[in-house]
Amino acid sequence: MDLKQLTYFLTVVDAGGFSRAAIVLNMAQPSLSRQIALLEREFGQRLLIRTGRGVTLTEAGLLLADRARGLLTAARQMATELRDHNQSPTGRVTIGIPPRLAYLFGAALVTRFRALFPNAVLTLIEGLSVSLRELLASGRLDMALLFDSPRTNQVELRELWREPLLLIGPPGTRLPAQTRIVDLANFLLVLPSAPNAIREQVDAALALSKLDLNIAAEVGAVQTTLALVSAGVGYTILPETALAIATQAQSLSRSPLHPTIWNTLYLALPQSLPTTRLVTGAISLIEALAREHVPPSVANT
Repeated sequence: MDLKQLTYFLTVVDAGGFSRAAIVLNMAQPSLSRQIALLEREFGQRLLIRTGRGVTLTEAGLLLADRARGLLTAARQMATELRDHNQSPTGRVTIGIPPRLAYLFGAALVTRFRALFPNAVLTLIEGLSVSLRELLASGRLDMALLFDSPRTNQVELRELWREPLLLIGPPGTRLPAQTRIVDLANFLLVLPSAPNAIREQVDAALALSKLDLNIAAEVGAVQTTLALVSAGVGYTILPETALAIATQAQSLSRSPLHPTIWNTLYLALPQSLPTTRLVTGAISLIEALAREHVPPSVANT
């Protein structure tokens, strides 16, 4: 028995006879009769009884007709699903991403997404983690890359990496092997203004010692911050991956903080996010790119 034989059988049943079914199937009537005979031989009983007016179903034929319709419907559905699976899906995935991560692997993310889903659109919305959290909560983002995000019941956080914060100094300056948190008050600093994940962590760490930061300037963009540090305006506090966008990164001095303050990167996914091929594909790409761009010092922490 195969699906083709079941199709022949149901066509005979629906047409009410072999001659009309042969016309519908565009095949010779003897060939059709032979296929039905093979089917009856396999089941060991008669399925159809020829009459002067066509055919009637036996009890076994009635049972087979009922089961065969279900089998053929399921087979057609499966074929449709497989064809759809083989086709490139359409749609849009909107991802929130901090600017320094967009610089680090935004182009690779777009390029790989396009290669996988040429008929779909990937939208990258750049912003700081605080603003991206708000966009995610309002449903304007499908997912977001966030630094040091608080946990909520509405969002799943997948940790991608965590790296220690460093005190970054101008070229030629000498920094200790480790910089104590309490000593940060002695440095003229260029930092982002609150609310900002790094600023909030540094402020909280110094608040324990009841110390205030000595701020030279408050700058939101990492690239501008590093340019000011390179020009000797002051020092800053950033993770190592942020130095990827500095033109003079190698010449900047750096010192890990003690005790360590961690900067953690998460992939934030709403609990209601549908598991479409586009979504799961975007998640896999982000996780792969995060693994590829983890610096050795981060991988070993």
